[in-house]
Amino acid sequence: MTNPNIASAETLSQHGVELLAAGSTAEAAEAFRAAIALDPAHVEAYHGLVRALRDADKVDQSIAAAEALCALTPNDPLAHAALSISLQHAGRIPEAEAAAGRARILEWKIQLQQPAEESGDQGRNL
Repeated sequence: MTNPNIASAETLSQHGVELLAAGSTAEAAEAFRAAIALDPAHVEAYHGLVRALRDADKVDQSIAAAEALCALTPNDPLAHAALSISLQHAGRIPEAEAAAGRARILEWKIQLQQPAEESGDQGRNL
């Protein structure tokens, strides 16, 4: 049975994506915040919120949302990449480089956990 709040969070998040695509960054951010309020583990809504806030030049809020996303999904390279981009927009280059480095390391760990045929190393003798 589907949790009705999660379905509503999904609908709100999708609406946020549509608003973001239309250039309505403030309204998109509100839709993503509403989705997160209904489902605090809605990763896609956090990603959307980070982007909407960054596009609205609310960089400090974007960084805070990206940090919350990293706390929610600490092993997700995309969360750390989103944080890196927001930090770059704020001019916080050393911190942005550190976040980008974490994203790369996490991606490498994921690749190392995949069987050779999934990672594209077929037929390679090491």
